[in-house]
Amino acid sequence: MPLYGFHASHEQIAPSRLLRDVQQAERAGFDMAMCSDHFAPWSTRQGHSGFAWSWLGAALATTNLRLGTVNAPGQRYHPAIIAQASATLAEMFPGRFWVALGTGQNMNEHITGDKWIGKDLRQERLEECVEVIRRLHAGEDLTYRGAHVTTERARIYSLPQTPPPLIGPALSPATAARAATWADGLVTINSDVESVREIVAAYRDNGGTGTLALQVHVSIAPTLAEARDIARDQWRNHPFPEPIGHDTATPEDFDAIGQFVPDEEVARSVVVTDSVAELVEQLREYEELGFDEVYLHHVSQDQAPFLALAEHELLPALRS
Repeated sequence: MPLYGFHASHEQIAPSRLLRDVQQAERAGFDMAMCSDHFAPWSTRQGHSGFAWSWLGAALATTNLRLGTVNAPGQRYHPAIIAQASATLAEMFPGRFWVALGTGQNMNEHITGDKWIGKDLRQERLEECVEVIRRLHAGEDLTYRGAHVTTERARIYSLPQTPPPLIGPALSPATAARAATWADGLVTINSDVESVREIVAAYRDNGGTGTLALQVHVSIAPTLAEARDIARDQWRNHPFPEPIGHDTATPEDFDAIGQFVPDEEVARSVVVTDSVAELVEQLREYEELGFDEVYLHHVSQDQAPFLALAEHELLPALRS
Protein backbone atom coordinates (compact mmCIF):
# COMPACT_ATOMS: atom_id res chain seq x y z
CA MET A 1 0.00 0.00 0.00
CA PRO A 2 1.47 3.39 -0.96
CA LEU A 3 1.92 6.34 1.35
CA TYR A 4 -0.53 9.19 0.75
CA GLY A 5 0.54 12.82 0.55
CA PHE A 6 -1.01 16.27 0.16
CA HIS A 7 -0.27 18.49 -2.83
CA ALA A 8 0.05 22.20 -2.01
CA SER A 9 -0.91 24.25 -5.07
CA HIS A 10 0.82 27.63 -5.04
CA GLU A 11 -1.07 28.71 -8.15
CA GLN A 12 -4.40 28.62 -6.34
CA ILE A 13 -3.81 29.63 -2.73
CA ALA A 14 -1.92 32.46 -1.02
CA PRO A 15 1.29 31.17 0.61
CA SER A 16 0.21 32.15 4.13
CA ARG A 17 -3.03 30.20 3.78
CA LEU A 18 -1.25 27.32 2.03
CA LEU A 19 1.12 27.03 4.98
CA ARG A 20 -1.86 26.60 7.30
CA ASP A 21 -3.29 24.05 4.87
CA VAL A 22 -0.18 21.87 4.87
CA GLN A 23 -0.07 22.03 8.67
CA GLN A 24 -3.70 20.89 8.72
CA ALA A 25 -2.86 18.16 6.22
CA GLU A 26 -0.36 16.74 8.71
CA ARG A 27 -2.98 16.82 11.48
CA ALA A 28 -5.43 15.11 9.11
CA GLY A 29 -3.03 12.19 8.74
CA PHE A 30 -1.25 12.70 5.44
CA ASP A 31 2.19 11.05 5.34
CA MET A 32 4.01 13.73 3.33
CA ALA A 33 3.43 16.67 0.97
CA MET A 34 4.66 18.23 -2.24
CA CYS A 35 4.22 21.62 -3.91
CA SER A 36 4.45 23.27 -7.29
CA ASP A 37 7.13 25.86 -8.20
CA HIS A 38 5.49 28.38 -10.52
CA PHE A 39 6.02 32.03 -11.37
CA ALA A 40 2.47 32.31 -12.73
CA PRO A 41 -0.83 30.49 -12.17
CA TRP A 42 -2.58 28.43 -14.83
CA SER A 43 -5.52 30.84 -14.84
CA THR A 44 -6.33 34.37 -13.75
CA ARG A 45 -9.12 32.81 -11.66
CA GLN A 46 -6.52 30.98 -9.58
CA GLY A 47 -4.75 34.25 -8.89
CA HIS A 48 -1.70 33.20 -6.84
CA SER A 49 1.87 31.98 -7.25
CA GLY A 50 4.02 32.23 -4.14
CA PHE A 51 7.77 31.54 -4.20
CA ALA A 52 8.06 27.83 -3.47
CA TRP A 53 11.52 27.89 -1.86
CA SER A 54 10.61 30.43 0.82
CA TRP A 55 7.43 28.50 1.55
CA LEU A 56 9.24 25.14 1.72
CA GLY A 57 11.51 26.37 4.51
CA ALA A 58 8.47 27.46 6.52
CA ALA A 59 6.56 24.24 5.80
CA LEU A 60 9.47 22.00 6.77
CA ALA A 61 10.09 24.02 9.94
CA THR A 62 6.46 23.92 11.11
CA THR A 63 5.56 20.31 10.25
CA ASN A 64 7.27 16.94 10.48
CA LEU A 65 6.29 16.02 6.93
CA ARG A 66 8.67 15.05 4.18
CA LEU A 67 8.25 17.56 1.33
CA GLY A 68 9.29 17.98 -2.26
CA THR A 69 8.78 20.27 -5.21
CA VAL A 70 8.87 20.08 -9.00
CA ASN A 71 11.42 22.54 -10.37
CA ALA A 72 12.77 23.51 -13.80
CA PRO A 73 16.45 24.50 -13.71
CA GLY A 74 18.16 26.06 -16.71
CA GLN A 75 16.31 29.29 -17.55
CA ARG A 76 14.47 30.92 -14.64
CA TYR A 77 16.93 29.28 -12.23
CA HIS A 78 20.62 28.61 -12.75
CA PRO A 79 21.33 25.02 -11.67
CA ALA A 80 23.96 26.19 -9.16
CA ILE A 81 21.22 28.13 -7.34
CA ILE A 82 18.99 25.04 -7.24
CA ALA A 83 21.95 23.00 -6.00
CA GLN A 84 22.48 25.48 -3.17
CA ALA A 85 18.78 25.83 -2.31
CA SER A 86 18.16 22.08 -2.23
CA ALA A 87 21.38 21.41 -0.29
CA THR A 88 20.36 23.95 2.35
CA LEU A 89 16.93 22.37 2.89
CA ALA A 90 18.45 18.89 2.97
CA GLU A 91 21.05 20.01 5.52
CA MET A 92 18.45 21.66 7.76
CA PHE A 93 15.90 18.86 7.48
CA PRO A 94 17.79 15.58 6.88
CA GLY A 95 15.88 12.97 4.92
CA ARG A 96 12.82 15.20 4.53
CA PHE A 97 13.32 16.99 1.21
CA TRP A 98 13.41 15.95 -2.45
CA VAL A 99 13.29 17.87 -5.72
CA ALA A 100 11.95 16.74 -9.09
CA LEU A 101 13.77 18.34 -12.03
CA GLY A 102 11.89 18.93 -15.28
CA THR A 103 12.22 20.81 -18.55
CA GLY A 104 9.81 23.58 -17.57
CA GLN A 105 6.89 25.49 -19.02
CA ASN A 106 6.94 28.73 -20.97
CA MET A 107 4.41 30.29 -18.58
CA ASN A 108 7.07 30.31 -15.87
CA GLU A 109 10.29 30.65 -17.85
CA HIS A 110 9.54 33.40 -20.39
CA ILE A 111 10.05 36.07 -17.71
CA THR A 112 13.83 36.02 -18.28
CA GLY A 113 13.38 37.23 -21.86
CA ASP A 114 15.46 34.31 -23.14
CA LYS A 115 14.19 32.30 -26.09
CA TRP A 116 11.85 29.42 -25.24
CA ILE A 117 13.62 26.50 -26.89
CA GLY A 118 12.18 23.23 -28.18
CA LYS A 119 11.57 20.15 -26.06
CA ASP A 120 14.63 18.30 -27.41
CA LEU A 121 16.94 21.16 -26.46
CA ARG A 122 15.21 21.61 -23.09
CA GLN A 123 15.82 17.93 -22.38
CA GLU A 124 19.52 18.35 -23.18
CA ARG A 125 19.65 21.42 -20.95
CA LEU A 126 17.93 19.57 -18.11
CA GLU A 127 20.43 16.73 -18.21
CA GLU A 128 23.32 19.21 -18.11
CA CYS A 129 21.66 20.86 -15.10
CA VAL A 130 21.31 17.50 -13.37
CA GLU A 131 25.02 16.85 -13.85
CA VAL A 132 25.90 20.27 -12.43
CA ILE A 133 23.63 19.82 -9.41
CA ARG A 134 24.93 16.32 -8.63
CA ARG A 135 28.55 17.42 -8.88
CA LEU A 136 27.94 20.43 -6.65
CA HIS A 137 26.13 18.22 -4.14
CA ALA A 138 29.22 16.01 -4.17
CA GLY A 139 31.33 18.98 -3.03
CA GLU A 140 33.16 19.78 -6.25
CA ASP A 141 34.65 23.17 -7.04
CA LEU A 142 33.03 23.15 -10.44
CA THR A 143 33.77 24.85 -13.72
CA TYR A 144 31.40 23.46 -16.34
CA ARG A 145 30.83 24.54 -19.93
CA GLY A 146 28.07 22.62 -21.62
CA ALA A 147 26.05 23.36 -24.73
CA HIS A 148 23.36 25.05 -22.60
CA VAL A 149 24.77 25.63 -19.12
CA THR A 150 27.91 27.36 -17.86
CA THR A 151 29.19 27.30 -14.29
CA GLU A 152 32.37 29.10 -13.24
CA ARG A 153 34.20 27.93 -10.09
CA ALA A 154 31.01 27.15 -8.19
CA ARG A 155 31.07 25.34 -4.86
CA ILE A 156 28.39 24.60 -2.27
CA TYR A 157 29.90 25.17 1.17
CA SER A 158 26.96 24.04 3.34
CA LEU A 159 26.33 20.48 2.25
CA PRO A 160 23.99 17.90 3.79
CA GLN A 161 25.37 14.55 4.91
CA THR A 162 23.12 12.94 2.28
CA PRO A 163 22.17 14.85 -0.90
CA PRO A 164 18.45 15.21 -1.59
CA PRO A 165 16.98 12.77 -4.11
CA LEU A 166 16.70 14.16 -7.64
CA ILE A 167 13.42 12.84 -9.08
CA GLY A 168 12.41 12.74 -12.74
CA PRO A 169 8.95 14.13 -13.61
CA ALA A 170 7.45 12.52 -16.72
CA LEU A 171 4.20 12.95 -18.65
CA SER A 172 5.14 10.55 -21.47
CA PRO A 173 6.90 7.19 -21.87
CA ALA A 174 9.75 8.86 -23.79
CA THR A 175 10.48 11.29 -20.94
CA ALA A 176 10.19 8.48 -18.39
CA ALA A 177 12.72 6.42 -20.33
CA ARG A 178 15.18 9.35 -20.33
CA ALA A 179 14.61 9.89 -16.60
CA ALA A 180 15.60 6.28 -15.95
CA THR A 181 19.15 7.18 -16.97
CA TRP A 182 19.64 9.87 -14.31
CA ALA A 183 16.82 10.10 -11.75
CA ASP A 184 16.54 8.70 -8.24
CA GLY A 185 12.82 8.10 -8.79
CA LEU A 186 9.87 9.02 -11.01
CA VAL A 187 6.82 11.25 -10.49
CA THR A 188 3.92 11.51 -12.92
CA ILE A 189 0.29 12.67 -12.85
CA ASN A 190 -3.03 10.92 -13.27
CA SER A 191 -4.54 10.22 -16.65
CA ASP A 192 -6.19 7.06 -17.97
CA VAL A 193 -4.75 3.99 -16.26
CA GLU A 194 -3.24 2.50 -19.42
CA SER A 195 -1.29 5.69 -20.19
CA VAL A 196 0.07 5.80 -16.65
CA ARG A 197 0.99 2.11 -16.93
CA GLU A 198 3.03 2.86 -20.06
CA ILE A 199 4.94 5.65 -18.29
CA VAL A 200 5.77 3.37 -15.37
CA ALA A 201 6.87 0.58 -17.72
CA ALA A 202 9.11 2.92 -19.71
CA TYR A 203 10.89 3.98 -16.52
CA ARG A 204 11.31 0.45 -15.15
CA ASP A 205 12.17 -1.18 -18.50
CA ASN A 206 14.99 1.31 -19.07
CA GLY A 207 16.65 0.65 -15.73
CA GLY A 208 14.82 3.03 -13.40
CA THR A 209 14.87 1.60 -9.90
CA GLY A 210 13.82 4.48 -7.65
CA THR A 211 10.59 5.39 -5.92
CA LEU A 212 7.45 5.74 -8.05
CA ALA A 213 5.19 8.68 -7.15
CA LEU A 214 1.87 9.81 -8.59
CA GLN A 215 0.06 13.13 -8.27
CA VAL A 216 -3.72 12.79 -8.60
CA HIS A 217 -5.94 15.82 -9.28
CA VAL A 218 -9.26 15.43 -7.49
CA SER A 219 -12.50 17.40 -7.26
CA ILE A 220 -14.79 15.91 -4.62
CA ALA A 221 -17.85 17.66 -3.22
CA PRO A 222 -21.22 16.77 -1.63
CA THR A 223 -22.85 16.76 -5.09
CA LEU A 224 -21.51 15.89 -8.50
CA ALA A 225 -22.64 19.27 -9.82
CA GLU A 226 -20.54 21.06 -7.19
CA ALA A 227 -17.53 18.87 -7.97
CA ARG A 228 -17.86 19.63 -11.67
CA ASP A 229 -18.16 23.36 -10.99
CA ILE A 230 -14.94 23.34 -8.94
CA ALA A 231 -13.02 21.38 -11.58
CA ARG A 232 -14.31 23.55 -14.42
CA ASP A 233 -13.49 26.80 -12.64
CA GLN A 234 -10.03 25.87 -11.39
CA TRP A 235 -8.63 23.12 -13.62
CA ARG A 236 -10.11 23.40 -17.11
CA ASN A 237 -6.83 24.75 -18.52
CA HIS A 238 -5.10 21.39 -18.13
CA PRO A 239 -6.43 18.74 -20.52
CA PHE A 240 -4.66 20.23 -23.55
CA PRO A 241 -2.47 18.10 -25.82
CA GLU A 242 1.19 19.02 -26.04
CA PRO A 243 2.80 21.36 -26.89
CA ILE A 244 0.03 23.69 -25.65
CA GLY A 245 0.67 23.03 -21.96
CA HIS A 246 4.39 23.66 -22.21
CA ASP A 247 4.47 26.44 -24.81
CA THR A 248 1.60 28.75 -23.78
CA ALA A 249 2.97 31.89 -22.15
CA THR A 250 0.45 33.55 -19.81
CA PRO A 251 -2.61 32.80 -17.63
CA GLU A 252 -4.63 35.03 -19.96
CA ASP A 253 -3.59 32.88 -22.93
CA PHE A 254 -4.55 29.70 -21.07
CA ASP A 255 -7.93 31.23 -20.20
CA ALA A 256 -8.58 32.10 -23.84
CA ILE A 257 -7.78 28.54 -24.93
CA GLY A 258 -9.62 26.88 -22.06
CA GLN A 259 -12.92 28.76 -22.10
CA PHE A 260 -14.67 26.20 -24.32
CA VAL A 261 -13.28 22.98 -22.81
CA PRO A 262 -16.23 20.66 -22.00
CA ASP A 263 -16.66 18.91 -18.66
CA GLU A 264 -15.87 15.57 -20.29
CA GLU A 265 -12.40 16.81 -21.20
CA VAL A 266 -11.80 18.28 -17.74
CA ALA A 267 -12.65 14.87 -16.28
CA ARG A 268 -9.75 13.36 -18.24
CA SER A 269 -7.30 15.17 -15.97
CA VAL A 270 -9.33 15.47 -12.75
CA VAL A 271 -11.13 12.71 -10.83
CA VAL A 272 -14.53 14.39 -10.44
CA THR A 273 -16.80 12.69 -7.90
CA ASP A 274 -19.24 13.07 -5.04
CA SER A 275 -18.30 9.69 -3.55
CA VAL A 276 -15.43 8.70 -1.30
CA ALA A 277 -15.98 5.06 -2.31
CA GLU A 278 -15.68 5.95 -5.99
CA LEU A 279 -12.50 7.94 -5.37
CA VAL A 280 -10.99 5.08 -3.37
CA GLU A 281 -11.83 2.67 -6.20
CA GLN A 282 -10.04 4.90 -8.71
CA LEU A 283 -7.01 5.26 -6.46
CA ARG A 284 -6.84 1.48 -6.00
CA GLU A 285 -6.42 1.14 -9.78
CA TYR A 286 -3.39 3.40 -9.62
CA GLU A 287 -2.03 1.57 -6.57
CA GLU A 288 -1.97 -1.64 -8.62
CA LEU A 289 0.54 -0.05 -10.99
CA GLY A 290 3.17 -0.14 -8.24
CA PHE A 291 3.28 3.43 -6.94
CA ASP A 292 5.08 3.91 -3.63
CA GLU A 293 3.63 7.39 -3.03
CA VAL A 294 0.39 9.08 -4.11
CA TYR A 295 -0.11 12.83 -3.67
CA LEU A 296 -3.71 14.08 -3.69
CA HIS A 297 -4.45 17.53 -5.08
CA HIS A 298 -7.97 18.74 -4.40
CA VAL A 299 -8.34 21.41 -7.07
CA SER A 300 -10.49 23.76 -4.98
CA GLN A 301 -9.12 27.00 -3.55
CA ASP A 302 -10.73 26.05 -0.21
CA GLN A 303 -8.92 23.02 1.17
CA ALA A 304 -10.76 22.85 4.52
CA PRO A 305 -13.66 20.57 3.44
CA PHE A 306 -11.29 18.20 1.64
CA LEU A 307 -8.90 18.00 4.59
CA ALA A 308 -11.78 17.22 6.95
CA LEU A 309 -13.05 14.55 4.55
CA ALA A 310 -9.55 13.11 4.22
CA GLU A 311 -9.13 12.88 7.98
CA HIS A 312 -12.46 11.28 8.77
CA GLU A 313 -13.31 9.22 5.69
CA LEU A 314 -10.84 9.13 2.80
CA LEU A 315 -7.53 8.26 4.48
CA PRO A 316 -9.09 5.66 6.82
CA ALA A 317 -10.74 4.03 3.77
CA LEU A 318 -7.49 4.00 1.80
CA ARG A 319 -5.64 2.41 4.71
CA SER A 320 -8.23 -0.24 5.50
